[in-house]
Amino acid sequence: MQTLFLWLGRLAGIGGLALCAFAAITRLLGQFYVGTLQVGTLLQAGVAAIVIACFFLLLVLVAQNKAARLP
Repeated sequence: MQTLFLWLGRLAGIGGLALCAFAAITRLLGQFYVGTLQVGTLLQAGVAAIVIACFFLLLVLVAQNKAARLP
């Protein structure tokens, strides 16, 4: 289960970072919309993906710490 959470955290983090970078570059090019979505919406989705990645990685860290404390 820890391996699954670790990979989900990594994938969500990479995806969120890519989405944030895409939104920032698009906005710097002077565009406000990508298709029918505002660039700010894409940036918020990227930040949300990064937060979800942090929670997954935190679950892995807590589970490792619990396993280390068990006798």
